[in-house]
Amino acid sequence: MSFELGDLVPAFALPDTEGRTHSLPVDPAPPATVLVVSCNHCPYVIAWNPRLRVVAEDYAPRDVRFLAINANDASRYPADSPDAMARFVRDQCWPIPYLYDETQEVAHALDAQVTPHVFVLDGDQRLRYRGAPDADHRDPSQDARYLRDALDAVLAGHEPGTADTRPRGCSVKWKA
Repeated sequence: MSFELGDLVPAFALPDTEGRTHSLPVDPAPPATVLVVSCNHCPYVIAWNPRLRVVAEDYAPRDVRFLAINANDASRYPADSPDAMARFVRDQCWPIPYLYDETQEVAHALDAQVTPHVFVLDGDQRLRYRGAPDADHRDPSQDARYLRDALDAVLAGHEPGTADTRPRGCSVKWKA
């Protein structure tokens, strides 16, 4: 089963680095939710993280909810372990809850392909955008344009002009 545009977000509850559980769907729902399947070690994630942070901070006053989800196999990639995630959040003063998908069920349900893989949900918690934050992880002037455009459309009650872009990054590190 794949997660397609217009589909209701698959239900999940995952712990963050502080042990708090974050769930979807929620009631009442925020006007938009951004899910980012992420990790610690991928150079694409590292390049895009500053832009994702700014978007989260810019849209916080508009009650947009951001959640990062790490599903990588920590036994094969210790840099993506829960301890390493907690260090990252602490060292970076990371403003986005960073959730651990140990079973990888959520990443599978979202049909995540790479890190980072961005998913934007509307106020009904339906998928309205999926793909990359912007066109080029090496070009900070891109400013997470795909993500910003999708959020602006969703917050205005419209469909994003571009709803599906090719995600670019490191493959999700699935368990064997």
